[in-house]
Amino acid sequence: MSEQDIAAGPLSPPLPDGADHAGFTADEIDTSRPHPARMYDYYLGGRDNYEVDRLAADRVIEVHPQVRLSARANRDFLRRAVRGLAADGIRQIIDIGTGIPTSPNTHEVARGTAPGTRVVYVDNDPIVATHAEARLTGTPHTGFVLGDVRDPRAILDHPTVRELIDFDRPVALLLLAVLHFVRDDEDPAGIVATLAEALPAGSHLVLSHATGEPYEAFPGGRTDVEARDGVVNVYKNATATLNLRTKAEVEPLFGPFTLLEPGVVRVPLWRPDGALPSAGELNNTIFYGAVGRKD
Repeated sequence: MSEQDIAAGPLSPPLPDGADHAGFTADEIDTSRPHPARMYDYYLGGRDNYEVDRLAADRVIEVHPQVRLSARANRDFLRRAVRGLAADGIRQIIDIGTGIPTSPNTHEVARGTAPGTRVVYVDNDPIVATHAEARLTGTPHTGFVLGDVRDPRAILDHPTVRELIDFDRPVALLLLAVLHFVRDDEDPAGIVATLAEALPAGSHLVLSHATGEPYEAFPGGRTDVEARDGVVNVYKNATATLNLRTKAEVEPLFGPFTLLEPGVVRVPLWRPDGALPSAGELNNTIFYGAVGRKD
């Protein structure tokens, strides 16, 4: 259930220094277990996934048929947020947990408003890396890094990041549907703090996160415990466990970033540019989203 979509295990192997590499060996590519990024691609109707991903995703859809609604809503939130930040002058983006770039992807959205925006994509799955690099070949001012959000220092120090991102100028940091794949003992707030420390004032954090709590404005809303537990159980067999958090638990993840209006809300409610979903649809949209600014 991740876009930019980690039972925790060893981190994916790093790429050699530099933007180019010779590919991946067979033992570096795991197709024996579903991966959240490839499952998310399936929710969005993509083709960059394997049978193991489709089987797991179909089990999620069986217990929570609205998961595709949530994936599309999360994708739309990304587009609105990136467009808005580009219009406000942001010209550099680090998109961590990007998943398989789905058009229009982050750099296409940003460059629709601000041509020349520099974008670095990061994901921890070598298969995602292979698809991403194939799609990004020849795209100027765009790079891909094989890295894991749980090792933020390695991401910040990667040569491709250092080549494309000027840390003396504001950066947009994207963590879309990523931190719910980080367990509490892996310190998601500490991950954000490490990343934030490297970013100058004027930088922004765009974050979305899955929840199991009902939409507060839905009369009689309640958590469907059976559906929630069914989804969580599917991800126990994936390369990343799913860790649902409440709004009260998501807000502190922004750390030094000051929340912009309207704060942490269900993603369709973040500065909508079309008709609003019904309360029932919002209850079935499991992602919170928000944007914060570092002052």
